[in-house]
Amino acid sequence: MALTLRVNVRSTSPLARLKMRLIMPATQTASHPAGGNPPTFESVWAILQEVAASQKETDRQLKETDRIIKEVGRKQEETDRIVKETSKQIGTINNRFGEIVEYMVAPNLKEKFREYGFRFHDVMTDRVFSDDDDNTLFEVDVLLQNSEKAMLVETKATLTTEDVRDHVERLKKMRKYADLHGDKRIFLGAVAGVVMTLNVKRYALKQGFYVIEPSGESFNIISPSGKPKEW
Repeated sequence: MALTLRVNVRSTSPLARLKMRLIMPATQTASHPAGGNPPTFESVWAILQEVAASQKETDRQLKETDRIIKEVGRKQEETDRIVKETSKQIGTINNRFGEIVEYMVAPNLKEKFREYGFRFHDVMTDRVFSDDDDNTLFEVDVLLQNSEKAMLVETKATLTTEDVRDHVERLKKMRKYADLHGDKRIFLGAVAGVVMTLNVKRYALKQGFYVIEPSGESFNIISPSGKPKEW
């Protein structure tokens, strides 16, 4: 029994239909007629035009996709720029608030620390420590001192654990600087912040720092956990 292969030509792509049109006549024989006419110039030309039109549409879609990708990239660059600019502005605002906190707290710190047995004679703000070549080694927001001890206070609008870690390193540098200059005094640390989470406060106290926080129109000083850390 002879089998006849029937293909739905209309359901295939223009290029596939063109291939079938060109191949099918060569497979037809006198004893097995295909039941159709061989492709004409007009039918082949029509399919070629469809192929060309399909290719143009594909090219258009590729160009549109490329345009969208570039637009998304441009918008991402703009977003990154805005984020960086905003972060910079927030950093500037935080620094300014830190300065405000510093000048609000500093004048009263000497009296406040008397309650904890400290008798500091001098209070200095924005103290910069440099090497012999005038290169800045570190800075101290507020420095309270006498002939035996000195307290380094870091002030921030928003105090973070990173600020506390930085202050630990600052105290280490202070100890090294003091040793190089024959200063045998004991150095202690304190951190002040208008805003700080409970975890940050606990972390600072655990590091042996005094914590200074707002209380109404004044501020409170909280003693560190256990004995204050000495450098």
